[in-house]
Amino acid sequence: MSPLGLIRHMAHVERVWFRLVLAGEDVPLLFKDGDPDCDFNGVESAPAREAFAAWRAEVQHARKVSAALPLDAVGEGERHGQVYSHRWVLVHMIEEYARHNGHADLLRERIDGATGA
Repeated sequence: MSPLGLIRHMAHVERVWFRLVLAGEDVPLLFKDGDPDCDFNGVESAPAREAFAAWRAEVQHARKVSAALPLDAVGEGERHGQVYSHRWVLVHMIEEYARHNGHADLLRERIDGATGA
């Protein structure tokens, strides 16, 4: 796990939930090569600018998709054989960011040793 891996993972998560599930777009997955942990693997040689650009682009696109949908809209795509509402996806994304921001804070703590008071 690394901060760059987290950025790559969140770009992937934004793409899956907003493009594939809510908008039903047929787009390839980001950073995936058959390895389910590809977001986190190989980051030693991954360009950070590419990961941040992908994340920013996915967030911008997600905002457009979200702005166009009522909260009770159901996605056009599916994940794990289920369809999800816009509201469910938004709550899930809050959970994703909270979880992974916690991971990033733990990584930062290992680097600088500072803990919250």
